Amino acid sequence: MAPTATYTSIRSDFETARFILPDLVSDCHYPLRLNPDCYPVSRASEQWLLRGARLAEPRVTKFMGLHAGELTAACYPDADAFHLRVCSDFMNWLFNMDDWLDEFDVDGTWGMRECCISAFRDPINSQTEKLGGKMCKSYFSRFRQTGGPGCTERFIHTMDLFFIAVAKQADDRAKGRVPDLESYVTVRRDTSGCKPCFALIEYAARIDLPDQVMSHPVIMAMEEATNDLVTWSNDIFSYNVEQSRRDTHNMIVVLMREQGLDLQGAVDYIGRLCKGSIQRFEDNRTILPSWGEELDRQVDIYVEGLQNWIVGSLHWSFDSTRYFGKDGHTIKQDRIIKLLPKRPL
Repeated sequence: MAPTATYTSIRSDFETARFILPDLVSDCHYPLRLNPDCYPVSRASEQWLLRGARLAEPRVTKFMGLHAGELTAACYPDADAFHLRVCSDFMNWLFNMDDWLDEFDVDGTWGMRECCISAFRDPINSQTEKLGGKMCKSYFSRFRQTGGPGCTERFIHTMDLFFIAVAKQADDRAKGRVPDLESYVTVRRDTSGCKPCFALIEYAARIDLPDQVMSHPVIMAMEEATNDLVTWSNDIFSYNVEQSRRDTHNMIVVLMREQGLDLQGAVDYIGRLCKGSIQRFEDNRTILPSWGEELDRQVDIYVEGLQNWIVGSLHWSFDSTRYFGKDGHTIKQDRIIKLLPKRPL
C-alpha cells in the first residue's frame, strides 16, 4: 500500500534551492560484494564502448565517469570474466543507448528498436549500419554462446518492452505530457532497463530457470519489488540533473503535479515507497515455494542476484559521476542536494 501523501508548508527560497535525500543506503542491509575481475573487465569494456559508439568530447569524459563496469561487478559478483564482460558490455551499451534515445523522436526510437531486436534474433547474420545495432551484434553473439533458451528469450522480450516504453516516453516528451502516477509507474518499470538485467542474472550464473518458476507470482513480485527500488531510487538520484534540462519523466515531477506535494515532500514520499519495496522483497522471500532441491538451488542464486541489484545500484549511484558529479561520496554522507540552474530554453 502506498504511503499517505503529506503536504508540507511553503518553504523559503533557500530551502527550495535544495533537498535532502532519504537515507536509502541505511535502509538496505544486504552485503555489497564486488566481482574480483571488476577492474580489468570494466576498463576493457569501456574501450569497447568508446570504439563502438565513436564518442567524442564532452561525451567521452561523461562516459568515463559512469563506471557502469563497477555497477556490473556489484550486481554479478560471482560471474566469471567472460560472462562479466558480456554483462558489462551490455550495461555500458544500455546507458549509452539511454542517452541516445533521450534525443530521439518516436520514429527514431522505433527504428532503433527494429535494428536491435533483429540483432538479438540473429546476431551473426543480421545487417545494420547503426552503431547501436553493431554493438548489439557484438555482445549478443557472445551471450548466445552459453545463454539458455529461456533466459535468451526473456532478455529479448524485455528489451522489446524497453524500446516500446521509451517510444511512449518520447511521445509524451514531444507532446509535453506528464502522465498520472499509475501510468508512469507502468511505463517506468520498462524504461528502467532492469528487466533484461534480471535475465543476465541467469546468464551470468549459467542457469536457465523454467517458465513455471519465472511465471510464479512470488518470483514476479520479487522482480517487481527489485525493479521498483532500483527505478524509484534512481528517480530521486537523477532528479537534479533531469530538472536542469527540463526532463519530466521522473516520479518526483509526477507526484508534485498530481498530489500537490512540494519537492521535499515528493522526495520523502518516494523514499517511503523505496523502503516499502525492500519490505515487499523480504515478505515474498519468506513465502517462496519449493520446486525440488536442484531448482531451489538455482532459485536461491536468482533471488540473491536480485538482492545484489538492490544493494549494488544504491552504492554505485554515489560512486558514478552520472548523478552527483564528483560530489557523490560527500552527498552519500550528508544527503544534501543543491539544485542546478535550469538550462536556457
